[in-house]
Amino acid sequence: MSNLSAHSASASSEEQMWRGALLPALLVAALCVAGSIALRKGPGAWGSLLASLTVVLFFSVHLGISAISKNLDPIATMALAMFSYFAKVMVMGAFLLIVTKFSSPATVNRAAFAVTALAITAAWLAGEIRAFMKLKLGLPLPLQKDK
Repeated sequence: MSNLSAHSASASSEEQMWRGALLPALLVAALCVAGSIALRKGPGAWGSLLASLTVVLFFSVHLGISAISKNLDPIATMALAMFSYFAKVMVMGAFLLIVTKFSSPATVNRAAFAVTALAITAAWLAGEIRAFMKLKLGLPLPLQKDK
């Protein structure tokens, strides 16, 4: 068995999904940053870079929470997931407020931020779904009662 396949066999499902999602997200981020620089110069670059950092960080936190809560009971897992979601929404709202209040559109292009965030989100989710489908996890099914 090669070193790469030995590592992937021992990697957790969250780590495999993170890697599967990160590669397409970074590829799309690079394309968006290059396109934003070409179309909007410096402000486009800042908008795309901020969106790239934000989306990758927030989705990585989601998978990190999933790894942490893997062995918790369902109620604790749900509480942790809800707290994580609420915290991410609050932090994202505060971040967007700071960007809109303390930077001008001449510094951070809002359209570049939005387009980049949407494109990276789509790439991340597609990569994560693809990686999940490769995992081939077996789900325990309840026993059926004879009727």
